Amino acid sequence: MDSPAVVIDTNIVLDAFIFNDSAAKPLNHALESGQLRWLATPPMRDELQRVLGYKKIIPRLAFYKLSPADVMARFDRHAQLVPVAPKATVTCGDADDQKFIDLAVAHKAMVLSKDNAIICMSKRLLALGVVARVAI
Repeated sequence: MDSPAVVIDTNIVLDAFIFNDSAAKPLNHALESGQLRWLATPPMRDELQRVLGYKKIIPRLAFYKLSPADVMARFDRHAQLVPVAPKATVTCGDADDQKFIDLAVAHKAMVLSKDNAIICMSKRLLALGVVARVAI
């Protein structure tokens, strides 16, 4: 049986892979152990790569003795790249987050996000078989 699918927004990826946020420790464990199957699209990968170059992120990478390549290697090790999903029947208030919603709905996957634009959609997403959470 396949592990449950999860879609992870970029801020949660940063928490898990750079900041070692305690709330992300269960996610890291689930990814490492194969308990979750992380679905992502090439635009999601591109977004993470772009964010790793932000002025606010570069010093954090240095503080944790990480490089963008380190973070992208973890992404590539854990994320299963899949095609971009069609537009879901629900629309996110933040157009940049729509890709996470679309993918989660298409695959009936849990979506992990701290973004209010996604979390406030929890009831509508649940009606479509998608659980939106801040952490696992």
